[in-house]
Amino acid sequence: MPHITDYENGISAIDSGFGRPQLAAIHLIVEADRAALIDTGTNASLPIVLDALRYKGLSPEQVDYVILTHIHLDHAGGAGALMRALPKARLTVHPRGARHMVDPSRLVAGTIAVYGERQARQMYGNILPIPAERILETPEGTVIHLGERELLFIDTPGHARHHVCIRDGRSGHVFSGDMFGLSYRELDIDGRQFVFPTTTPVQFEPAAMHASIDRLLALQPDAIYVTHYGRVREAPRLGADLHRLIDAHVKVALHHRGAEGERHGRIKSGLIEILLGEAQRHGWRLAPDALLRLMANDIELNAQGLAAWLDSDA
Repeated sequence: MPHITDYENGISAIDSGFGRPQLAAIHLIVEADRAALIDTGTNASLPIVLDALRYKGLSPEQVDYVILTHIHLDHAGGAGALMRALPKARLTVHPRGARHMVDPSRLVAGTIAVYGERQARQMYGNILPIPAERILETPEGTVIHLGERELLFIDTPGHARHHVCIRDGRSGHVFSGDMFGLSYRELDIDGRQFVFPTTTPVQFEPAAMHASIDRLLALQPDAIYVTHYGRVREAPRLGADLHRLIDAHVKVALHHRGAEGERHGRIKSGLIEILLGEAQRHGWRLAPDALLRLMANDIELNAQGLAAWLDSDA
């Protein structure tokens, strides 16, 4: 049986199997006898998703939508393979991302630029194209229906310019992709959750990220579902932490912007200091070396994203 966390309102998190347990969630919404998936994981996630559908008593034909919050490959790398397995589904994606789902060559090239070709191929495999006629673009204000359930799309740049969040009309909850940061269950303390921003390359924009977070908070959701990982509560407290930590990330980047040849290492060291400071602030129970192992890839990507932002004439 795949790892599934069931919440209320027909919402579940499926562990995509990417990287390590509870790193990346694929969220499932079930309304009567219809279903939608939010984000896809990678090609390797396909059998996990199909097993989860079977476990829920659903056939592939009952999935109406595959919804992408954005097209980074830990969220969308498995979209082509999944769409081939779901014959009646339509793929929804921000207008800026649609062409990359039809022809993923530039998306793959960008991923190789971040990870290197060997690692990118190992992580994501062969990214399959999706026929244009099966793609539904979802600009700001788009509404789709899953049975009688209304899903509203909100344009939320800051992490990527092709990022959307989805408000579920049934619950009032929000699916935030990467816009509401990372919240790993290993850091929870007696059910209290924490967040850390994700400033990955190459479209981090701090002002836009602040504005997008405020848009989500203005909806006053009782719960937010983050891809990394699952449901979080206490959105106002977590949102305030995100605003504070985004500013701290930007301060580190600006402080080291002129460090020729040493900039990446110095930014990365600054982010590690922020992370360890959060551990002290909140009393996280992971030992420092275990915390740094848990967050190593995120710190690396955040440092790369901040450097890309500096190079964009921030």
